[in-house]
Amino acid sequence: MISKVKSAMSSLVGGMMPHHHHNQHSGGGSGGGGAGQTHGADGLPPRFPYGRPDFLELTPELLQYSTEHASRPVLTLKRGCRLPWGTGYAEVINAGKSMLNEDQASCEKLFVKKPSGKHRNSTLLEDNGVSRKRKKCLWSAEILHIKMGSIKGIPIHFWGVFDGHAGSGAAIMASKLLSRLIRDRLGEICHLMENPDSAPPICLTKNGSPYEAESKKGVTQEPEDPDAVSDTTLRFHMEKVVSLESLVMGVIETAFKQMDDLIEKEKTSYAISGGCCALAAIQLMGKLYVANAGDSRAIIIRNSEVIPMTNEFTPESERQRLQYLGFLRPELLGNEFTHIEFPRRIQYGELGKKMLYRDYSMTGWAYKTIVEEDLKFPLIYGEGKKARVMATIGVTRGLGDHDLKVYSSNIYIKPFLSCVPEVKVYNMDENKHGPDDVLIMGSDGLWDVTTDKDVADAVCAYLSCCDQSDPMRYTMAAQDLLMRSRGVLKERGWRLPNDRLGSGDDITVFIVPLAGYESET
Repeated sequence: MISKVKSAMSSLVGGMMPHHHHNQHSGGGSGGGGAGQTHGADGLPPRFPYGRPDFLELTPELLQYSTEHASRPVLTLKRGCRLPWGTGYAEVINAGKSMLNEDQASCEKLFVKKPSGKHRNSTLLEDNGVSRKRKKCLWSAEILHIKMGSIKGIPIHFWGVFDGHAGSGAAIMASKLLSRLIRDRLGEICHLMENPDSAPPICLTKNGSPYEAESKKGVTQEPEDPDAVSDTTLRFHMEKVVSLESLVMGVIETAFKQMDDLIEKEKTSYAISGGCCALAAIQLMGKLYVANAGDSRAIIIRNSEVIPMTNEFTPESERQRLQYLGFLRPELLGNEFTHIEFPRRIQYGELGKKMLYRDYSMTGWAYKTIVEEDLKFPLIYGEGKKARVMATIGVTRGLGDHDLKVYSSNIYIKPFLSCVPEVKVYNMDENKHGPDDVLIMGSDGLWDVTTDKDVADAVCAYLSCCDQSDPMRYTMAAQDLLMRSRGVLKERGWRLPNDRLGSGDDITVFIVPLAGYESET
């Protein structure tokens, strides 16, 4: 087994699988339309054909051009194409680690409304007896209604960056559907959002069910429940008041889980390759919710100050969670891995000797006597960007990867990969934003070769030289930032100005002007 794992490690580059794992190929069409109808290895059609984000409006020729690894052309918005708030966008394909650009992105304005029995779940495109042609018609009609402004409801803005691995299928699917899942789940609490100032607090009963509390003589009481405990004091103490902000955070977390479940469900009918890290920003009622599952990153620049909005989830940052799961459920390790970590691989001749180690309960290191069980391959192997879970994947949160196994084995890795994002909230109403205050979202291809401060300095310097009335200033800033990370092609590969190696990964960048929100309110 150890030799197999070593072979797998040598064949993997940056956590991606070899090129032959791709099921979809480009061939024309914009934003997924009309391109790549090639079936997967199991004969299933793709859930969505390969393409670039719809808002780029690529011709078939430009879509083909975008896949050239030798020149790595930078794609940006067309002049005259406006995203919500004047958002800027740029992207570039990798230097050859995968056949296609496995990053995807979405940016749109949606409307939250109370769900109706007639149309509930129609936008999720779930199998409910509706033909695929009919689903396509429903989808087109919904988009048309949104563009025409005929849907009344609470507006939300959505930006998403989806960094795919082992194929682009999961990233494409998430870019099409995650925003809809969040929108529809927000509809379940729409009655609370419509008038948040006058709405009563939401409480949880002893069994966790929600209700709107009614105040009587200054005491919060719950409705009568035949199963409720008779001791009213105990009952009152078991209530929890839940803020609207917490409800929205829960909606986003639940929508990520629903997206992951939908990918797993539809893999029985469609070829949905690989998995993806998911980074989403949702602006709703004066607050910006940034949800991250993976190693993409988002920062806010306000008055030249950097405000981190994400943490990266990697084998190193989530070591203790992974090791604890391996401890609780050793059967997931397939009798080939150990949840205990050592500074280096243990050799057979070291049995009986003392070696430094740590496990899920430890942040520091201690000594233990080596036993035969310790000769197994470590659950987490490598350091930094080279760290891998079961010597296979370099991220620990994201969507998809349900079929991912350890190389040449029957050991599934998905149990160790979480689809639940970390959600951070930024209150936009509490701050006044200038034209150079922005949210920057980028896949790890951007951050692999640059720091938060470097990115902030570059963006601030570029925007300070731009005409504030130019609607393309944020897209040009995104293009400049992307090119700084990609570098220029020299004899020894893509290089930065200091001759360090540039990013060879797919790079996707959004620059969102925060003042755009204030101009709409």
